Amino acid sequence: MVWWEAVLLFVGGGAAGIVNAMAGGGSSLTVPLLVLAGVPGNFANGTNRVGIFVSNGTTIWSFHKQGVTAYKDAIPFLFPVIIGSLIGSIGISQVTDTTFETIFGILILPIIFLSLREPKTIEAGKGFSTTATAAIFFGIGLYAGAIQMGVGLVLLAFLTRSGLPLMKANIVKVLVTLAVTMTALPVFIIQGKVRWWPAIILTTGLSIGGWVGARIAVRGGERTIRVFMVIAAIGLTGKLLGLYG
Repeated sequence: MVWWEAVLLFVGGGAAGIVNAMAGGGSSLTVPLLVLAGVPGNFANGTNRVGIFVSNGTTIWSFHKQGVTAYKDAIPFLFPVIIGSLIGSIGISQVTDTTFETIFGILILPIIFLSLREPKTIEAGKGFSTTATAAIFFGIGLYAGAIQMGVGLVLLAFLTRSGLPLMKANIVKVLVTLAVTMTALPVFIIQGKVRWWPAIILTTGLSIGGWVGARIAVRGGERTIRVFMVIAAIGLTGKLLGLYG
């Protein structure tokens, strides 16, 4: 890894950490950046999880220090997403790097579209049934274990639909994402699909960004970063799809 790749991962990780703390979708930046830095597709998928794990912990700590918590609210969603994450991570680790990069590149555009939508809550008492919640969050876990990108956005959309206020849903999103990552990361480590030096650099940037992003989110400033995320993600899509040679 040359110096400019390290700088790219650190700065890009910081921006992605802010995005993840405020809404989600930071992996639409970090995975393509890892590929740009020479990490093959499925290795980038595994390496990215190290940063997500640490940065989510940093984000939760930042929320906690500000007196904003929602630990009990996360409990009903944890079991189905953990089971789904385990299955998804094992499944995706079997595909080739090229296949993963193509899948990821195709999925970036709908994830960007989702990131532009403002999540809205519904009236209390009109959320999902217990069975529907289990099925929905199992599916989210399956996707998160396999791809990860945009899972925060998907979680935020369904958590607000389940009746949680937006700020509380945002915190539960981070807690659930941490649980998903704690399940999927060991799968990638066991299969040797983590590049540790890029992971350390990216993690440092993500952690700083997550700490900053939690403070921006509490102050309601998430729109300040969305435009940058969309432009960067669209540009990096071409790299995954092989448009730049």
